[in-house]
Amino acid sequence: MIDVAGLTVRYAEDPVLRNLSFRVKEGEFVLVTGPTGCGKSTLALTLCGLLPGVRPARVEGRISVAGVDARSRRPHELAQSIGIVFQNPAAQIFNGTVEDEVTFAPRNLGLCAEEVSGRTSRALESVGINHLRSRVIRTLSAGEKQRLAIASVLSLNPRILVLDEPTANLDWRGVEMLVSTLIRLNREQGLTVLVIEHRLPAFYRPAGRMLVLRKGELAADGAPEQVLTDRQRLVDLGLRFPRRTFRGGFERYVPKGIRSLQRPGQEPLVTLKGICAHYGRRRVLHDISCSLYPGEFAVLVGDNGAGKSTLAGVLAGLVRPRQGKVVWARSLRRLAPGRRVGFLFQNAFDQLLLDTVAEEAAFAPANLGLDAPRCAAAALKAAGLSGLTHRAPTTLSVGQQQSTALAAVLAAEPALLILDEPTRGQDWLQLSRLMTYLRGLTRRGMSVLLITHDDKLICRFAERIICLEEGRLTADGLPGPGGARQKLELQEVSGL
Repeated sequence: MIDVAGLTVRYAEDPVLRNLSFRVKEGEFVLVTGPTGCGKSTLALTLCGLLPGVRPARVEGRISVAGVDARSRRPHELAQSIGIVFQNPAAQIFNGTVEDEVTFAPRNLGLCAEEVSGRTSRALESVGINHLRSRVIRTLSAGEKQRLAIASVLSLNPRILVLDEPTANLDWRGVEMLVSTLIRLNREQGLTVLVIEHRLPAFYRPAGRMLVLRKGELAADGAPEQVLTDRQRLVDLGLRFPRRTFRGGFERYVPKGIRSLQRPGQEPLVTLKGICAHYGRRRVLHDISCSLYPGEFAVLVGDNGAGKSTLAGVLAGLVRPRQGKVVWARSLRRLAPGRRVGFLFQNAFDQLLLDTVAEEAAFAPANLGLDAPRCAAAALKAAGLSGLTHRAPTTLSVGQQQSTALAAVLAAEPALLILDEPTRGQDWLQLSRLMTYLRGLTRRGMSVLLITHDDKLICRFAERIICLEEGRLTADGLPGPGGARQKLELQEVSGL
C-alpha cells in the first residue's frame, strides 16, 4: 500500500528526512511518533504529494502509494487514494457551512446527489458533528474544526488516511469518538491508517505497528508493546510512557463548584464582571465573573465549543463582550495592551509575520521600548529555539512555529500570559521544560492562563482550575485533594 525507499527531503541544505525506508501493508494501523522537528509532518506531506507538488522541497528516493509513483502524480490525483488531515485544520477548510465543506469533495468527483448525501451524513456522524451541519464554519471552535476537517477527508472514501496530530484540539470525548471511528474504518472497511502523534495513550493500543523517527531517521519500527518496552529511549526522545488511558484523566482534580479565591489585601490582576459574548445571535459566554491574581498558574478546561478561546479573546481585548466589563489592576491600566496580555493563539502561524525566528522574538520588545536583545534571547532560550534563530518561520515544523510564536509573546514580558492549546507539535520533554520555566515566572509575579485538553499538563502543573460548560462557569478553585505538589510526586512515582 505504501512503499518508501531511500527517502531524503530537504527544504534547505540540511535534510529533514534522511534515507528513510519502510513499507505499510494494506489495512495496517500505524502510529508514527518522535520528538518535535524530527520530520513526521514532512513525511505526511511527501506521501500525499504535497512535497514538492505544492511546497518547494528537494525530494529524493522512491515513494509508491497505492501502487502509484507519488512523485510523478499531482496531489489532486492522489487524493482519492490517500487523504490527509493537517495539524492546522483551518488550512484545508474554505467553505461557508459545515455541510458545504463535507459535500465539496464528493460533488467535485461528479457523484450523484444520493451518493453525495450518503457520504456526507456518514462522515459527519462518524466524527460526531452531524448536529453542526448547518453551522457557519467561522463560529466553530478549533476542536470542532478539527472534526470537520476529518469528516471532509472521509467523504472522499480514501484507501489511506493520514492524520497529523488529530487530537491536538479535541476534548476526551472527541478523542474517544475519533479513535473508535478509526478502529471501525480500519477493521470493517480495511482503511489503512497512519496517525502522527505525540500523545500516545489514545492510539498505542489500536495501532498494530509503531514507527519512531529521530532527526529524520527511523529509530524504531515494530509492535507498540515491543517499542514501548525501552523506557529510556522514550525519555531520550521526549515521549510520554502511555500508562494511563486518555479518558477524562484530569476530571478528578476539577474542583466541585465555585470557591472563593479572594486574596485579602491583594488587588486582582484582572477581573471579569458579568461577561456575555456572542457570535452573531448565538451567545457563547453567559454571565462570566471571576478574577485572576498576580503569580497564578491557572488552567481553563472544558469541552470543545465551551467558550474557552472566546473567554481568552475577551481577556486579550480581541473579543468585545456584549455585556459586562474587564477591569485591570490600577498599576496596569496605563500599560500598552501588549504588556498587559500576551496571547499565544491555537494556530501560531496566524501571529508570525517576519523573516526569521530572531526577528519575531525581538519585534514586540523593540516596539514596546524594552531591552529587545535581552528579552529576545531569554525568550528564545526558554522556547528551545536558540539554534534556530536564523531560520525562516515558514521552514519550521508546526511545533517549532508554535515555539517561535510563544517566544515572540514571552519577549514582551506580559503581566498575563494566555496559552491557547500550546501542545500542538510539541513533545513532552519540550512541554514540561516550558511549563517548568513558566512556573518560575509566576514565582516572580507573572500570571499564566493555560487552555488545554491535555490531562497530564493539567494534573502536573495546574494550581487553579477554571471549568466552562456551554459558556457558563461551572467550577473554579484549587485542584482536588492533595494539591499540585502532591499530585506531581504521585505521577512521578507511577511513571505517568
